[in-house]
Amino acid sequence: MQTPTKTRAKILVVAAVLAVAAPGIAYANTVGVTVKTPGATAGPVSAFSEISTHADCSSGLISGGGINQTIGTGSSSNGNKVNGTAPSPDGSTEYTGSTGVVGTDVTHWLGIGGSGGAVNGSFSSTPYAMCFTSSLINHTQVVMNKIAGPATSGTVGLVVATCPANTRLIGGGARITPASVGSLKPIASYPTFNDSAHNYGQKAAGNGATNPDSWAAVGWNGGGGNSNNTTYAYAICSGNGIDVSGSTVTVRFSEVSGPTAATSGQTATVGCGEGDGKLVSGGAAISGGSVTTTDFTGPGSVGDHLNGSFPSDSGGTPVSDGATTAAYWTASTHTGGGSSPNTYTDVWALCADDGE
Repeated sequence: MQTPTKTRAKILVVAAVLAVAAPGIAYANTVGVTVKTPGATAGPVSAFSEISTHADCSSGLISGGGINQTIGTGSSSNGNKVNGTAPSPDGSTEYTGSTGVVGTDVTHWLGIGGSGGAVNGSFSSTPYAMCFTSSLINHTQVVMNKIAGPATSGTVGLVVATCPANTRLIGGGARITPASVGSLKPIASYPTFNDSAHNYGQKAAGNGATNPDSWAAVGWNGGGGNSNNTTYAYAICSGNGIDVSGSTVTVRFSEVSGPTAATSGQTATVGCGEGDGKLVSGGAAISGGSVTTTDFTGPGSVGDHLNGSFPSDSGGTPVSDGATTAAYWTASTHTGGGSSPNTYTDVWALCADDGE
């Protein structure tokens, strides 16, 4: 004969099993992300050079990262540009050698600011690391791909890094070298799909797309020819052997017109929607527009460049170090010394959910 206590215990156990098995709560949304940033690093202080700074995850792994630059005012502001926003194994070393899977469980993010022919004392770069503090994705890997060029004025060099099969893309980055070519810069860094519908990365993932598998980077040459120019794309992917079937990465995208006037800037901001999960990374571009429906084209002027791609509030203000509720991503773009007709600013937010 069972005692009342034992009977109640069995009822509780059965109720717990039913709760776990009930539809809609088989997975818990356990994604947690903390933004880390050390603040601004001054420079570059000379023409045709760059500075490298880094943000580090004190706990957790990077899911992505960004950069924001202070550029000053006047014509000298045209000289400051993003040269790279990319993962690093230690905060200084770059993945620029062999292609393929180049690192695992990375915890550092680089922000690399470059200069063209003009500099001033206002130039600086602030890096941002998006740090996974909890998720079913508890191991990550970095995939790098690269392409020679672009070597001639007004041309793009587009390269795509694709995650291994059965893994999940959660972020990415872009880089160009060498810094001595002041007119060379990455003008796009975005999520995409390695399929025919997206022309194998030439078209970006659109608003509401889920589970993109690749990251694209676009280099832009403003006039300085160099046979050693290289554009790099980095994809941050879940580690092998992790069951990601209960995880969804949702893309949020926005495109705004401009900048079109000489020596001017534009920003665009997009955020994760209700039910999308947590912001884990983002991307940015300055382009010829319609990047999600047509192959990527360059903007209206060879001097156009990026000055930022970073986690923010809804108004585009960068978030502070230690923020755990960032839900928006902002792109900051800028023209050079000439007008730039038919130019657009593009921004992507990647939002991850472990399921409901």
